[in-house]
Amino acid sequence: MLEKVPSRIMIALKKVLFLLVFAVAMLPYDAWQTMQETGQWNLYAWWPLFVIFGIVPIVDHLVGTDSSNPSDDEVARLSGQRWYSFLTLMVVPAQLAVLAFGAWVFANTDRFSLVGQVGWILSCGIVSAILSINVGHELIHRRNRLENWAGGLLYASVCYAGFKVEHLRGHHVTVSTPEDASSARYGQSLYRFLPHAYLHNVLNAWKLEAARLGQLGLPALHWRNELIWWNTISVCFAVASAVFFGWAGLVFYLGVSWMSFTTLEIINYVEHYGLHRRKLPNGRYERTTPAHSWNSNYLITNMGLFHLQRHSDHHAFPARRYQVLRHYDGAPQLPTGYTGMYLLALIPPLWFRVMNPRVRAYYQGEEWQLSAKQFEQSARLTEPASMG
Repeated sequence: MLEKVPSRIMIALKKVLFLLVFAVAMLPYDAWQTMQETGQWNLYAWWPLFVIFGIVPIVDHLVGTDSSNPSDDEVARLSGQRWYSFLTLMVVPAQLAVLAFGAWVFANTDRFSLVGQVGWILSCGIVSAILSINVGHELIHRRNRLENWAGGLLYASVCYAGFKVEHLRGHHVTVSTPEDASSARYGQSLYRFLPHAYLHNVLNAWKLEAARLGQLGLPALHWRNELIWWNTISVCFAVASAVFFGWAGLVFYLGVSWMSFTTLEIINYVEHYGLHRRKLPNGRYERTTPAHSWNSNYLITNMGLFHLQRHSDHHAFPARRYQVLRHYDGAPQLPTGYTGMYLLALIPPLWFRVMNPRVRAYYQGEEWQLSAKQFEQSARLTEPASMG
């Protein structure tokens, strides 16, 4: 339906549609209002989750995909427009509002049963993930200090500040190789992937920061270690939650943080599952290209996620701002948007049934790449993978 819309019209339309992220931010408030009107507190505690994982995937397929790309002239023009930076920066107060409002509701109502409490934490957690994790990811890639620090603050708001360091200096360097804990292997289930991703990404962030300080002749435990500052901010968030909202506020904050950074790792699992960079004869890996990330062009989720689903272009050109990320026909394509893929990843047998044939088709003729062990031992460069 959207494929016939001229690119310039789609670009103008998306300039407005990126505001959808603020509709996501309003979901907890909308749920609370409905709770009061209907008296169904436990039911509507789950409303944001139902919208994001029930309604959005259906709307995604009804609206369809968008493969429009900006021209070179449009890239230069769009990249310099402050509107797009303003949108991402405005997510910071929106995230803080969601955390404060969610904690206030959780701590000040006696209408929730345990089912309602869990639903409210998970609902606010998925909204927080879209705001803090997704938008934080966009901002930490910016060289502008205000934007970069805003991204760090968003990650600190959900106790995962180490991602700022590990993602930029770790993941983008080792993506789609055995060294990267955020790149899932072929045949690896989400539940095998998550524990390793949690541990490695936290520890590797500290190792990378210690290495950076070592090059400056400074010890790891130095005031210039940015992880100390970001994690201190996370502790301040936790303390503030307990001070203002009691133990219930602290439980809410920690639960929302867990849901947020777990969502990050689930999306990491989706974005690179089964894809590998080939090893060159010199022992190094080939350059990262659009072939090393799964791409999805479903318009609605892309608007709510600031084009995060154009992940193939992001890894090939990390400095590109979200508004000018491009679609590549040759990049491996997901069968639906991230909301649908998130649910699929939670059920490994269904995930393997849907995704393994796509990975095998992509590496047809290079089946050796499907084995992580063979991949690690291989030191040969082959022709580019089939784009099937």
